[in-house]
Amino acid sequence: MGPERAVPEADQPVFGAGLVVSTVEVPDPGNLLAQLPGPAAVAWVRRGDGLVGWGEAARLTLPAGADRFTAGEKWLRELFDDARVTDEVGVPGSGAVAFGSFTFDPACDGSVLIVPRVVLARRSGRSWLTTISGPAGTPGNAGQLPAAAPVTAPGQVRWSDGSLSAPQWEQAVAAAVAAIRAGELSKVVLARDLQAVASAPIDARMLLTRLAARDPDCYTFSCAGLVGATPELYIRREGQQVASLVLAGTAPRGGSPAEDAALGAGLLSSAKNVEEHGYAVADVRAALEPLCAELAVASQPSLLRLANVQHLATAVTGVLASRPGAPPGEQPSALALAAALHPTPAVCGTPSGAALQMIRELERMDRGRYAAPVGWVDAAGNGEWGIALRCAALDGPRARLFAGCGIVADSDPAAELAEAQAKFRPVQQAIDS
Repeated sequence: MGPERAVPEADQPVFGAGLVVSTVEVPDPGNLLAQLPGPAAVAWVRRGDGLVGWGEAARLTLPAGADRFTAGEKWLRELFDDARVTDEVGVPGSGAVAFGSFTFDPACDGSVLIVPRVVLARRSGRSWLTTISGPAGTPGNAGQLPAAAPVTAPGQVRWSDGSLSAPQWEQAVAAAVAAIRAGELSKVVLARDLQAVASAPIDARMLLTRLAARDPDCYTFSCAGLVGATPELYIRREGQQVASLVLAGTAPRGGSPAEDAALGAGLLSSAKNVEEHGYAVADVRAALEPLCAELAVASQPSLLRLANVQHLATAVTGVLASRPGAPPGEQPSALALAAALHPTPAVCGTPSGAALQMIRELERMDRGRYAAPVGWVDAAGNGEWGIALRCAALDGPRARLFAGCGIVADSDPAAELAEAQAKFRPVQQAIDS
């Protein structure tokens, strides 16, 4: 059963200042995703814990520009500073919370921040409910969580290539390899898209539930129609503590324990994959070191095994440095840290300027919010932001899926195509099943 709490269900968002925020502890609600009353939801869940929300107390859609993160941060700070907050829980993710999803390319419109009307959350054995209303509203009246609308199946699904066919994308990879061997850059990440058209609207809750069940170790997310399950944590901030998990370098899972172990060992010893991974680790270190008093980076990558692929992974942890002249305890928010990290070589390449230009030339598509920060931040600056991977942009009965691969001098176009197809599979199966 859901928490015995009132949930305002006003259809229209409340814009402007003066939000009234109330957070109370509630009994364990069970499956968070099962509590979502409709497909228009926000979510960030891993291993059953996390935050889900619905309704909109405030929303900001940002235009293109390198300052989109800064503009979003400024808007949130003003909104949260003017809010009247009662928080009985006092942990990261309680009180006022915003979910966000940003565009990969600064030249593209469409970054979005959403403050839900309702947030239901669980972490470390505690559960809480946050309700948000305008100045005239009164969150927290007696009542129940709203009844959920039925989750409907999409029916028959037709699949087609996106901007490039498979052979065309292999040609793009070959062109990238030639440029890398000519010394124009060290690495570039090339992505493909895949189109799906169903006979009925595709319900985000269906994808969330299936993706979370398939890969509970991923961060299953939904924000403004972008739904997926990413293995990669850009940044987590809890007070002064920060953490990141760098992923780059991929191999398939084996059909038996022996085959799986052999594929993992081959990934760890692969010069191509280790080189690709090293660029991403170095970039995260360079971005976080100036902001941290302490930073620890694992000396060697380990294996992160997911349902259908395994990745090279390096854990990074740190303690934020005090900023001269800043009020005591004020640190860069989780969103500001995600902005400092984006784009890493794991999703763009190195050097980033040359890689981004090559992506624009070779992919022949707008990535939208794929391969960019997605996650949440609270009024205290705590939060978690991942990279929007293994995802689909939903629009009624249509879905646009994305998958990318890191290209270096030793990359083979056919092998990269097979890797991209493997990365499509979790979302494809979640829609088709």
